[in-house]
Amino acid sequence: MAGADDLFTANFRGELSDVSLELERIDDLSDGVSRSLSKAFRGAIRDGKDLRSLLGDIGKSFADIALKAALKPVTNLAGNLVENLFTATNPALGGVQAFAKGGVIASPSYFPMRNGTGLAGEAGPEAILPLARGSDGRLGVASAASAPISISVNVQASNAQSFIGAEAEMSAMLLRAVKRGRRAS
Repeated sequence: MAGADDLFTANFRGELSDVSLELERIDDLSDGVSRSLSKAFRGAIRDGKDLRSLLGDIGKSFADIALKAALKPVTNLAGNLVENLFTATNPALGGVQAFAKGGVIASPSYFPMRNGTGLAGEAGPEAILPLARGSDGRLGVASAASAPISISVNVQASNAQSFIGAEAEMSAMLLRAVKRGRRAS
């Protein structure tokens, strides 16, 4: 359930970031409108322009503001595309997320491979698990910590003599269990 909460939080932050960007754009537009109006009225007063000329200047300023606002997403897209291209070809430029301790890829992500480009997360979240070699040389998923192992031995003996006789057999069994445990870790 924690993974779903993390995904919800990440999605919420992304949406909140988008809303913040839109509010910044609206703020920029309102600043531009107020500057244009102030400039037009100052010019009219200073130069003695008539109302028709003043309204023409205001209209031109609004058209310029609207054109800049319409082209801003295109210029941002082009800038982001170029930045992502350089970042993808040279990870030292930034935007690199390390997965040495594992992690989750929640959205489609491209990565370089020996024989081309790989794609992960295209069908939903995917896990990255670190691998490690065991004492036997096999490669497998590394675990952060292992749980303690408990070994219980129950001996049923009818007398002390039969218990002493089973001692060597129990020692051999425990030794084999410890060796198996060492190979597995």
